[in-house]
Amino acid sequence: MRRAMFVVLGAMAALLAAGPVVAADGKAIWEKSCAGCHAVLAPKFGDKAAWAPQIMMGIDQLTASVIKGKPPMPPNGGATSEADVKAAVEYLVGQMK
Repeated sequence: MRRAMFVVLGAMAALLAAGPVVAADGKAIWEKSCAGCHAVLAPKFGDKAAWAPQIMMGIDQLTASVIKGKPPMPPNGGATSEADVKAAVEYLVGQMK
């Protein structure tokens, strides 16, 4: 029991030493991973009518769709993590409202 407590305390100390978790920058991720394709392929950024059906799915379902990918979009839409995908989707949805 005592050993388990030391393991838990050690893990907590490591997390605290790592510092605060920084939220992903959705705009930066969009610009790096999504903007190039969506500048030439539909739906284009800024075309609210074209994005409306996707946005109506909701952030979670739209995020899941991007994570899965669909031609010609690769899985994760070119982003490096699912958290990055969600941040980019949240940014996009915020811009299309």
